[in-house]
Amino acid sequence: MKKINSWIGAARLRTLPLSLSGILVGTAIAVEKGFFNIAIFILALATTLGLQVLSNFANDYGDGVKGTDNEDRVGPMRALQSGIISQKEMLVGIIITAVITLILAVLLIYAAFGTENIIPALFFFFLGIAAIVAAIKYTVGKSAYGYRGMGDLFVFIFFGIVAVYGSYFLYIHEMEWDVFLPASAFGLFSAGVLNLNNMRDRMSDEKAGKNTLVVKIGGKTAKKYHYFLIVSASVLLIIYTIINFHEIDDFLYLLAFVPLALHLKRLKENENPILLDPELKKLALSTFATAILFGIGQIL
Repeated sequence: MKKINSWIGAARLRTLPLSLSGILVGTAIAVEKGFFNIAIFILALATTLGLQVLSNFANDYGDGVKGTDNEDRVGPMRALQSGIISQKEMLVGIIITAVITLILAVLLIYAAFGTENIIPALFFFFLGIAAIVAAIKYTVGKSAYGYRGMGDLFVFIFFGIVAVYGSYFLYIHEMEWDVFLPASAFGLFSAGVLNLNNMRDRMSDEKAGKNTLVVKIGGKTAKKYHYFLIVSASVLLIIYTIINFHEIDDFLYLLAFVPLALHLKRLKENENPILLDPELKKLALSTFATAILFGIGQIL
């Protein structure tokens, strides 16, 4: 039972709602335009969950092997750090999760394109491979991009552009430039969650040689960067709504901006990065709530 709980902990369930946000937003935009396919929706959610769990397992493994998860780290103890799950067991877990996720991605591509649209199907297949590699390489290996300050960029691309625009395209098979606005917005929100995590862990990361963007730019600049991410994301979402305005309920998601504003207020007043840990859950759930309310506003 202890090992099962450790695997559940390594999956980091609190990160899963955030990973679903982009799929919900892309799907809602497609529904508003008259397109929906239940198989695509379910498989897109499942594939995204697989990628998130894979990323979490790989993060646990990479930081554990490198010694980044040590007694200096803030937050819950990781699986490898606790010793309950061995390096070999976690590696097997990563491989199994990667294979399952790839199978789900292939099924998703088939549901969206069948056997007729070969070019977009191949594009999404290689995109799926890239997403799996990116999920693993965040902390695993000598060239782990999370250790070189590149995590924010990859989160923006895969949690924003790929999740929102990619899921939207799976339904419609057409390019619409304005969808890049909400796609970028949720990419920025997601980068904000990562930035907050790295702000919390700045001192332990720096000590362990994990050169996140926060370590590179420092705590004060990281705060300003965080304000930029959240405010810019909010503005992009509002611009999209103005461009595609139909009824007042299109702005329903503004309700979720209240906890986001309170979050920024608490961040401004914060002097101790260690105390930022509760804000991680609040920001992730506020982003998820924004996605839900945005989706409802699109569909109504």
